[in-house]
Amino acid sequence: MIILIADKFGEDLPDKLAKYGEVVSEDMSRLKDADVLCVRSKTKPNKEFIDSAPNLKLIIRGGVGIDNIDSAYCKEKGILVRNTPSASAIAVAELVIAQMLTIQRRIVEAHNSTSAGKWEKKQLKGAEIYRKTLGLIGVGRIATEVARRAKAFEMKVIAYDPYVKEHEIAELMSLEEVLKSADFISLHIPFTEETADLINKDTLGLMKANAVILNTARGKVINEDDLAEALKAGTIRYAGIDVYRQEPPEGSPLIGLDNVLLTPHLGASTGENLQRIGMLVEELVGQLSRGELS
Repeated sequence: MIILIADKFGEDLPDKLAKYGEVVSEDMSRLKDADVLCVRSKTKPNKEFIDSAPNLKLIIRGGVGIDNIDSAYCKEKGILVRNTPSASAIAVAELVIAQMLTIQRRIVEAHNSTSAGKWEKKQLKGAEIYRKTLGLIGVGRIATEVARRAKAFEMKVIAYDPYVKEHEIAELMSLEEVLKSADFISLHIPFTEETADLINKDTLGLMKANAVILNTARGKVINEDDLAEALKAGTIRYAGIDVYRQEPPEGSPLIGLDNVLLTPHLGASTGENLQRIGMLVEELVGQLSRGELS
């Protein structure tokens, strides 16, 4: 079979997949021939895209969410869609902890100031995450890894998830209780009709004035205009944003604000994670080749 790797994966993935057929890397002219398509977040297999691939049997999303794939149309066409949800948990969880520490200790400001020849030790007094309250919206694999790491800082971990009745680490509460109580709110939910713009003017208004919101999930679960207004008005103190409504986030109202930490969708971008994704992709292609995938 022909396996098309459309986006950036680990460098050794083509060699791993070569035993199953011809592997083509980032050459979309071969889409019409592809039996298997491997994508991350950049490539978006919509209806028109899928119609250009008449031989397609399997799309693998290297990562958690599959909202960049028209899964319903794939089902109509008999195309299987799979992802690698277990691979990215550690990488994303570490980024969430990094966001909290970077914001609390004012690391970006300190670096820029010191690099400019200043010595603003007194002006750059920070704060700790020790024994602060972390609120998780959604408690799947990634949020659970975040909770484990937060406990090492003796943080109190609370969470909202309408599909979870109990959790090994987090104390489950209503959405309103989490938003009102947490010092840090970290989003770990997929983009669906239910979660679209979940963070908006009303929900932001429930948060503490010194609260920090972190998003490593999906950009469209936050109304960026409402968040920008809240940050400007001081309704909340800070935001750490790794995902956006549009990527790259050209014209985003969050760009240029002093109280936002912006990163370019780096959550899953570690060498170790790409290795884990590669192993799962290889397993899925192997299952397809053996007729074990359905």
